[in-house]
Amino acid sequence: MCLAVPARIYEFPIEDELFAIADILGVRRKISLQLLEDDLPQVGDWVLIHVGFAMSRISDQHAQDQLRMLAELGEAAPDVDDGHAQLAE
Repeated sequence: MCLAVPARIYEFPIEDELFAIADILGVRRKISLQLLEDDLPQVGDWVLIHVGFAMSRISDQHAQDQLRMLAELGEAAPDVDDGHAQLAE
């Protein structure tokens, strides 16, 4: 089974417009936006991430629903915005 997880766009690195730093379950990671290059997300937008690629933009409600489902499955903490996110390399 393939799983895409919701992530919120945190910032855009200066060096490449097709990458972003996204907060994924409290961890900040560099992700590719190549699949969304025709409609790039903005800071604060939610996207679904699979293997480091943003697959689609999603609404805040859809993101929250997905996060609740992951928490129920034991895959995520219920409160993912604790202010202590780290950048994963």
